[in-house]
Amino acid sequence: MLVVVTVVVWSLPVWAELSDMESRIAELARQQKEPAIALLEEVVNINSGTMNHAGVRAVGQVFERELAALGFETIWHDMQSVDRAGHLFADSGGEGFCQLLIGHLDTVFEASSPFQTFERSGDYATGPGVNDMKGGDVVMLFALKVLKSVGALDDGRYVVALIGDEEKSGSPKSVSRGHLISAAEQCDVALGFEIATSLDAATIARRGSSGWFLTVQGTRAHSSNIFSEAVGSGAIFEAARILSAFHEALTGEPNLTFNPGVILGGTEVNYDRAQNRGEIFGKTNVVASRAVVHGGLRTLTRAQELSARARMKQIVTSGNLPQTSAEITFSEGYPSMAPTAGNQALLEQLSQVSVDLGYGPVEAFDPGKRGAADVSFVADYVDAIDGIGAEGMGAHSLDESIDLGTLPMLIERAALLMYRLARSRGLH
Repeated sequence: MLVVVTVVVWSLPVWAELSDMESRIAELARQQKEPAIALLEEVVNINSGTMNHAGVRAVGQVFERELAALGFETIWHDMQSVDRAGHLFADSGGEGFCQLLIGHLDTVFEASSPFQTFERSGDYATGPGVNDMKGGDVVMLFALKVLKSVGALDDGRYVVALIGDEEKSGSPKSVSRGHLISAAEQCDVALGFEIATSLDAATIARRGSSGWFLTVQGTRAHSSNIFSEAVGSGAIFEAARILSAFHEALTGEPNLTFNPGVILGGTEVNYDRAQNRGEIFGKTNVVASRAVVHGGLRTLTRAQELSARARMKQIVTSGNLPQTSAEITFSEGYPSMAPTAGNQALLEQLSQVSVDLGYGPVEAFDPGKRGAADVSFVADYVDAIDGIGAEGMGAHSLDESIDLGTLPMLIERAALLMYRLARSRGLH
C-alpha cells in the first residue's frame, strides 16, 4: 500500500530567556529527584517481561494510578488476541495542540531472568528496565506532574501511550499498533521517551527492522558424487554462495545492515521460526539436501528497504549452483522513521530549551546506531522526536543502569519542551 504523507513544517518561537512561568517549571522539576526515584524503584521491582502478561498489567496499573491522579482519562487496551498483555492509554482531555507521549511497560527480562530488582548506590542504580524504559516513563510522568502543579497541563492536549509489547511486539502489527496509530492521527507531534543516547543528542530518525527467510534445496546423494553433473553442489554450498553474495553486494551502504542470525543445513531440517529454534540431522558422507537461514534487515527508509530486498532476491534466484534452488521471503517488522524537516524543527526546539536551561545544545543522533522503536509507527502521521528519556547504560543486559543524578534535568527539559510546544499550537 502506498502511503502519501504531507508534512507541514511549522515555525517555532525562539525564547531568549525563561519567562516567570518557565522559571517556576524549571525550579519545580529540579525538586522531583527523590519522588521520581521512588516511583522508578516501585515499577522496576515488578517483573514485566513482555510475555509476563500479569506483570505488564501490574506496571500499567501503577502508571494508571499516577495518570488518573493528574486528571487523565485512562483506558487499558487488551491484546490477548495477539498473545500480549495490552497497552495503557491516557488522555488529558484538553483542547488545542495535541502531544502524543510514547513509552512502554515491558522489558526484555522475563520472569525467569536472574535480574529482577532495583539496586541503588548513591546516584547509580541498576535494575531490569531501569533505563529501557521505565526510567523514561518516569521522566514523562513527572514532566506532566510539574505542568499540572503550575497549572499548565490544561494548555493543550496530552495523549499518553504506554505500550505493553515494545520489546517483542505482537502480530499482526495492524492490531498490536492500531491504537497507537489512531492516537497519532489525532495529534500534532509525538515525543518518544526511549533511553537517551546521551544528554546532548536526540533521535529524529530511526532505522526500521524487517525479517528475511532463505530456504535452499539440493540433491541428496552420496558425498563421493558431490559436484558431479547429476548431484551438483548441495544445499549448504548454495546457502554459502548466497550469503557471500549478500555480503559483497550490500555491505557498506549507509544505514543498511543485514544479519543472518540462524542457519541450519543437512539432510533433515526442522526449524521453528516463532521460537528461533531448530533441529537438524546430517552426515559427512551425505550431500545436504536442505538449508534454511533466518535473518534481519535494517534500513532508514522504505525505499532503501525495497531496494535491498530486490537485490537479495536477484541473488537468490539467479546464478544458482548446479542442482540447487533457493527462495527468499520477507516479513514486515518495525517501519523506519525517516529524517524530516518537521522532525528537525522539533529537535531545534528541544535544543533551544536545553540551551535556555543552561545545558547546551542537542544534536541529532546517528540513526545507524539506534534500533527500531514504537515512535516509528507514528512517523508517517506526525512530526516526531525520540530518545528524550532516561540516561543510562547497558540496556537489555544484566548490567542495565541509570544515572539518577540526571533525572531532574531530564524532567526539567521535557516539561519545558512540552510547555513551549503547547503554547506554539497556533503557529503550525
